[in-house]
Amino acid sequence: MSWRTVVIDSKSKLTYKNGYLIVRSDEVHMIHLSEINTILISSTAVAITSYLVNELLSRKIKIVFCDEKRNPVGEVMSYYGCHNSSKRVRQQINWDYDYAKEVWTAIIKEKIKNQAKLLENYDEDGSKKLYKYVDQIRLFDSTNREGHAAKVYFDDLFGVDFTRTSKSDINASLNYGYSILLSQFNKELVLNGYLTQLGIKHCNEFNPFNLSSDLMEPFRPLVDKIVRENCDEIFDGSMRLKLVDVLNHKVRIKNSNQYVSNAISIYVKSVIKAIEKKDVSYLEFFEYEL
Repeated sequence: MSWRTVVIDSKSKLTYKNGYLIVRSDEVHMIHLSEINTILISSTAVAITSYLVNELLSRKIKIVFCDEKRNPVGEVMSYYGCHNSSKRVRQQINWDYDYAKEVWTAIIKEKIKNQAKLLENYDEDGSKKLYKYVDQIRLFDSTNREGHAAKVYFDDLFGVDFTRTSKSDINASLNYGYSILLSQFNKELVLNGYLTQLGIKHCNEFNPFNLSSDLMEPFRPLVDKIVRENCDEIFDGSMRLKLVDVLNHKVRIKNSNQYVSNAISIYVKSVIKAIEKKDVSYLEFFEYEL
């Protein structure tokens, strides 16, 4: 599996030659495309050739573009992620959504467990409440334990004065990190031939990434940990690089150590299999070891 996330953050020209990405700036760097999972272009002073774009798309390597503030604004990936995407889309449309709700419920339980583990790592008392919320979750979270958990979680993680709606470096960092995860989930779902628009819990008609938003939930604490450990830093280029690097961290899943980018691939396939086989035992969650 490819694993490397390449970040281009300064004026340069990107070209292709003999299987390599060529980065020409003050110096020339070469990276073989077989190693690359995603290319993040975080500067608007970057030029890229159509030949390279074509090669990246043919190898299912995603390109993420950032705006003048270096925030992700869009991505380019191939139209068809697999040879039988039409079949996969028909299967997705015909999913048993009553059972899909059970899979989503298991996903949210895992998210809150990971939040509790992170709080426990920092000796925060809120972890005990979160573990209780996990036991109290009902099908499709009808009693909104996820919302209650989020309140306790963020209060403990960043202080009671923190809110997710405020303009702050912490929120800017969280949003940026989540967008990196979301982008990776988009890639994996498309590679497997599924539509990101058709979600389970997320069903906003204006959100093109509803299914990705559903599936990424247990991975959010990986970003939260990075932000917590750097919460006194401003949201700048250095912080962005730390957040992008989340995909290169290692976690344990399916009895092996994997880069987060590869763990997401394993997990996405397991979610789809659990829904189609109507059996949550197929779910493969990563072990959150702190």
